[in-house]
Amino acid sequence: MKVAQVKVSNFNDFENKVSALSQLEPHFLLVFASRTLLSDPQCFQHLRQCFPAAALLGCSTAGEIANDGVDDDCCVITAVHWQAGVPYCVETELAGMADSEAAGQRLASALNEQPLGGVIVLGQGVDINGSALLQGLMARLQSKVPVMGGLAGDGTAFSQTLVLSNQGISSHRIVAMAIPPEIHIGHGSFGGWQPFGPARRVTRSVGNVLFELDAEPALDVYKRYLGEYAAQLPSSGLLFPFEMLGQDHQAMGVVRTILGVNEADGSLILAGDIVADGYLRLMHASNDALIEGAEAAAQAAQLLVTPADQSLGLLVSCVGRKLVMGSRIDEEVEAVAEVFGQHVTLAGFYSYGEISPFVSSTECKLHNQTMTITTLSEPQV
Repeated sequence: MKVAQVKVSNFNDFENKVSALSQLEPHFLLVFASRTLLSDPQCFQHLRQCFPAAALLGCSTAGEIANDGVDDDCCVITAVHWQAGVPYCVETELAGMADSEAAGQRLASALNEQPLGGVIVLGQGVDINGSALLQGLMARLQSKVPVMGGLAGDGTAFSQTLVLSNQGISSHRIVAMAIPPEIHIGHGSFGGWQPFGPARRVTRSVGNVLFELDAEPALDVYKRYLGEYAAQLPSSGLLFPFEMLGQDHQAMGVVRTILGVNEADGSLILAGDIVADGYLRLMHASNDALIEGAEAAAQAAQLLVTPADQSLGLLVSCVGRKLVMGSRIDEEVEAVAEVFGQHVTLAGFYSYGEISPFVSSTECKLHNQTMTITTLSEPQV
């Protein structure tokens, strides 16, 4: 495997910047960029012109992750050449949040036409039920393989997100790439958030919309906890996600972020489904705990597969972590780089939802407020 990476802040000198990638003759490109840059028609035009045979996969972000750290308002392009050739990619348009599970089923039906070692999926991030998407995808896949990726971001605006595929750029698209069986896959995920306060019972919810906690409007309960932060909702909700507990009060290892609020009916819109009659508890985090969580995710991925020679490390982390860490955000990427060493090129983005299996499992979940890491490498000859 050969991996190369460049950053561009505009498209005036695009061709000069990506000339080194062309020499690699890449089989696919990962492209993570701000919504402003990705929505520029020149973006797709230049990419397709410079790389007519390569598969294109990417999305808008709440921050771009590159080998040298975290950026905003740029475009990080990572090119990969491997022995497996151009990967098989499929896509589907999302008709709205209610179409999420069916969209996952459509992707799976198309992916089943190819042998699979794993799947990378990128979806739009604001009008989607991420957990329903994965339920549909996992239910229809003929092979129990790891699924990794995330939901696109839009800074902290939660207005419009974009997905890049071979067909162009769309605000209503989900794209998936088949990872060939011969590719070695490592994966890890870890949060670093700590629960606080009492667990509140979910007394009314539909899918990913939370209406009541302990028979009170969920928004009222949440605002009481947030205090002065309530005025900045929904963006301030990224600082205080929910831990999901089962009906037995046991933690499920899944965190849910608030994507939106509805003042009219007092509901909270979460990034994924909620366990009916389960419990939710607020969480918070410190910078050090989040950095340690990123390091733990890298160590978990390396335990599954120790990357050799040149390899790719796909990092999908949550915009909430970025808000908490502020100017220290580079440190979680540096922690991952120290675990993997220089032979792993890091690429990724800050998202509205992270997709990864649990450690030592192919059971895939939508995560929030989590650093998820996927490593792709070829077996040594």
